[in-house]
Amino acid sequence: MSVNALTRRYAKALVEIGVEQKAVVAYGDELAKVKEVLSKEELLRQLLDSPTLALEKKEAMLADLCKVLELSEGMGKFLGLLLSKGRLCYLGQIEENYQRQADDLSGILRAKITAASELDDLQQQAIALSLEKQTGKQVAVSVEVDASLIGGLQAEIGGRLFDGSVKTQLKRIEESLTRG
Repeated sequence: MSVNALTRRYAKALVEIGVEQKAVVAYGDELAKVKEVLSKEELLRQLLDSPTLALEKKEAMLADLCKVLELSEGMGKFLGLLLSKGRLCYLGQIEENYQRQADDLSGILRAKITAASELDDLQQQAIALSLEKQTGKQVAVSVEVDASLIGGLQAEIGGRLFDGSVKTQLKRIEESLTRG
């Protein structure tokens, strides 16, 4: 089974459990929290992934992590399952698949906006409203700044990139001039 199919299967199972327990959002938040900690704490991640460290020690470390992060019992069991199956290393991909499936379930689209300069709250709301009108779904917007765009912005939504940046427009002009 491919890693992608495997991570989708784990994410789907957790979404289904979250729906039953009315904890879809809470599980998503907890997964993101664990993913962030494991990405920052390199030594902890290496110890949990280590094939030479005894499973009992790894389980104790994971239990301590769950306690410190104040994770729910359900999330603790899920992480324990991943640990026992040697699949904790896929947590990042599982979290991404989980968020995607949870968003599909709730009708939310996530849009990543990259702008040449900071956008204020009013501008972000206007972009979100415009995207909601075009898609017919609720849109959650995250904004990043990339000064190399010169002006304009890029919007990535649903795996598609809409590029209205000055940088790209200049590149297109340059290409048309070089072609003659």
